[in-house]
Amino acid sequence: MNLIFFDLDGTLLNGASEISPFTRETLALLREKNIAYTVATGRTMLSARSILKGHDFDFPQIYNNGVTIWDPNAQKLTLRNLLSNSLISAVIELASSQGITPFIHAIDEQHYFIYHASLRHQVEKELINTRYYHDKAKILPIEALDSSSQVTNISLIGVAEAIEPIWQELHKNPNLVAYSGPAIEGDQFRWMDILHCLASKGAAVTRVKRQVGATNIICFGDSDNDLSMFELADESYAPENGKVNIREAASAVIGHNQKDGVAHFLRERFSL
Repeated sequence: MNLIFFDLDGTLLNGASEISPFTRETLALLREKNIAYTVATGRTMLSARSILKGHDFDFPQIYNNGVTIWDPNAQKLTLRNLLSNSLISAVIELASSQGITPFIHAIDEQHYFIYHASLRHQVEKELINTRYYHDKAKILPIEALDSSSQVTNISLIGVAEAIEPIWQELHKNPNLVAYSGPAIEGDQFRWMDILHCLASKGAAVTRVKRQVGATNIICFGDSDNDLSMFELADESYAPENGKVNIREAASAVIGHNQKDGVAHFLRERFSL
C-alpha cells in the first residue's frame, strides 16, 4: 500500500497558501485509483482546517511537526511530546530577554488556545488580528495558562536581529528543537517555531504507517522539518524551491510549488 505524506506550505500549496484547481483535480485522480494520501505539516490543525476542507484527506493527519495526529474517521486526537512547564518557562524567559512576545499554543478535544503576554511590536499585533483571530482560536492572556494546559509548540515573530540570539540559545537546550525562516509579514521579519526535541514528522509518519498498514511511504517537503520523514521514506521529493539541504536529501527534485510541481509529478508517477 502506497501512502503519500504532503507538507503544505512551500510544497503542496501555491504562493497564495491554497490548493490550486490543478492540484485539487490531481488529488481527485489519486482517490479514483485508491492511492492513499495525507498531510504532515508544521501548521496547527486549526490553521490547516480551511485549506484541507473538501479535499477528502481521510487518513490520519499530522500537525505541529508531529506533536498532533488527528484521525478524521475515528474522530480521535493524539498528542505526544508536549512541552513541559519548565521548558515553557525557559522559552518565555529567553524570548522576553530579546523583547519578543511568545505565542503559546495549546489544544484539547474541543478547542485551540493561544496564550500571550503584552504585545510589544506592531507585527505581533498584526499576527493576532490577521491570522490567529481568523483561525478562531481562543486568544487568552498568558496568566490564564496553567500547568494542565497541553502545549504543543511556541511560536515567535520579530526582526532578524532579535530572533537570531534566541535561535542560538535554543540550540544549547537539548530538550528543545526550533525551526525558523523568513516571515510573510515582510523581509525584515523571521518566524520561529519551538517544540519538544522528540517531536518530529518522521516519528509521527512511522506511527501512522503502522496504524494503517502502509508498505511504501512517499514524502514531499521543502524545509528542515521535513528531513526526519525523508530519512525513513521509501521515496522523498523536494520542489525546486526547497532548501538546498532538502533537495540534496530527496530521491529527486520536482517542479516549483507555485507551478503545481507536486501535482505534475504525481500525474506522471502514477499515470493519472
